[in-house]
Formats: sequence, structure tokens, C-alpha cells
Amino acid sequence: MTDRISHNLKGALLALSGMGLYATHDVIVKHLGDSYSAIQIVFFATVLSFPLVSFISLADRAGGSLWPRQPLWVLLRSICMVLTTVLAFFAFTRLPLAQTYAILFATPLLVTLLSIPMLAERVGPHRLGAVVLGLVGVLVVLRPGQAPLSLGHAAALLSAITGALAAVIARKVGHTERPLVMLLFPMLGNVFVIGALLPLVYVPMPLPDLGFLAIIAVFGLAAAFLMILAFRAGEAVIVAPMQYSQIIWATFYGSWLFDESLDTATFAGASIIIASGIYIVLREALPNRSRSRPGHAQRRAEQSGHRAAPGLPEPDAGVSAPSGPIVASDRTRPLAKPAGKL
Repeated sequence: MTDRISHNLKGALLALSGMGLYATHDVIVKHLGDSYSAIQIVFFATVLSFPLVSFISLADRAGGSLWPRQPLWVLLRSICMVLTTVLAFFAFTRLPLAQTYAILFATPLLVTLLSIPMLAERVGPHRLGAVVLGLVGVLVVLRPGQAPLSLGHAAALLSAITGALAAVIARKVGHTERPLVMLLFPMLGNVFVIGALLPLVYVPMPLPDLGFLAIIAVFGLAAAFLMILAFRAGEAVIVAPMQYSQIIWATFYGSWLFDESLDTATFAGASIIIASGIYIVLREALPNRSRSRPGHAQRRAEQSGHRAAPGLPEPDAGVSAPSGPIVASDRTRPLAKPAGKL
């Protein structure tokens, strides 16, 4: 019992550290968004991530081809990850931090819904009710009809949707694809697809701003590793809810750096979404729940497969959506189990 508590405490502390890095990473994205397009930020942050990822790939001693076994699914997931990254970055540059996080927290709820048609999972009335309640929380944050909705709100919502779809695809094919393949293809998508759009929005960047982009790359990767270590150390039911600590970081950073305040509607809506997400995690943790669902064995295989690969961050299908170049590898941060943010 003591070992279990110690491991869970270690997992929780690692997750809190990872989420702190993610939040700091998002603050830098927001800062750069005053001067540069989200497309430009994503492109250069991804390019600067490649040396780190190349070094990490050396630790992947598993042989095999880098061509995916299920190319169409991997392609679809890569497209989703590119969209998730760009849309989340854009949302961070247009909305208050806390409001952006509150909307992105809907990702695990959408994962639960998408797992029904895509993974043939059964979702009982308790979890389905929690999903509906969580989506009501999103409406509370958005306040349609009472507050003007912007492109930032649309981007955050679309990022949550594409992030959830990418997370479910990761659960669907992750047990057959090499983690390196799952990591590499979304990054290549960011480079080539976003790179093709870069001339339309490019603005010359001074050296200090390039340094900020390098910090984004390092923090994104470091946070992804901390989350992997957290889920290895502790139980998912303890570790996964730590992602919601980002709302605390968002309130602190927003007030300190951007003169933002956590309004009543955002606080109320975020509380509803967080409560719904935690309830779903708790229901997932019940032995007679998740083990009885058709998709459980598949998820277990994926989890063990991704955990076995040293050093390669990969999204888990339940933690909330990531927002960065490394978003493709980590913060499609699934909630029900151990994935990503930039």
C-alpha cells in the first residue's frame, strides 16, 4: 500500500511538472502570437524540434520500416495533428489562456464519444451523461448569444475535435505502428504542409524570438517525457486529472503577463468540464467497466506498446489536446489513459 501511494505521488508530481512546462510553453506561443502567425510559429518550432527528436530516435532500438503499416490511418491522424497544432496555437494568440484551456479540456469528452463508432466501445449512461454535462460546460464558457464568438473560439473548438480524432486513431492503430512512425509523420506534415503556407505569412524573426521558438521545442518535448514517466509511475486515475492544473497556471500567467482575469462564466464552465472529465476517468478505472468493453484489449496493447519504446513520446487517448509541434507526440493528451501538446 505504501509503495502504491509513493508511486502515485511520484506520478502526480511528474504530471504536475509536465503540465507546468506545457503551460509555460503556451505562454510563449501567446507572446509570439502578437507578432507572428500561428503558421510561422508552428513551422519553426517543429523544425527546431527535429534535432532533439533525431537524438531520441537513436534510443529506439526496435527494428523495422518507417513506412506505416496502416498508411491511411496514419495519414489521417497526421492531418488531424497538424490541424490541432495550428488551431490551438491560433486560439492561444486570440483568447485568454484560461478560456482556451477550458475549451480544449473538452477533448477527452469527445474521445469518449468517438470511441463508440471508431473503437466499438460501449459507453454506459453514466459516462454518456458526464460527456453531455461536460459539453454543456463548453457552452457555459462560450456563452452563445450573450458574448461575441470569435475565430479564436472556433479554432479552440476545432482543435479539440481534431485532437480527439487523432487520439482515437492513435488508440486504433497504435498497437501495430512503431512509436517512431507515429511521432515522425505528424512532424513531417507540419514541416511540408505548414512550410508550403509559410511564404504567405512569413515575417522576419530576430534572434531572441528564434530563441523563444527553441524554448517551445525543448519545453514541449520535456513535458511529453514527464507525462510518459508520470503514467509509468502512477495509476492513470491519479495522473490523468493533473492536466487540469493548467487552469491554475493559466490564471496565474494570464493575470501576471497579459492582464487577463478568470471571469465567472469561464470558471463555472471549466469546473463543469473538469468534473465531467474526472468522473469519466474514475468510471474507466472501475475493473468491471473498462475490461468488459470490446476496445479494452486493444487499448491495453497500445498502452504497453507505447510504454515499451524508450524515449518516444506518444499521445494517449484521453488527456486533453496538445498544442505544439510536439503536440503530435504528446499532448493529444488523452485522459482515459496516459498523449499532446506542443
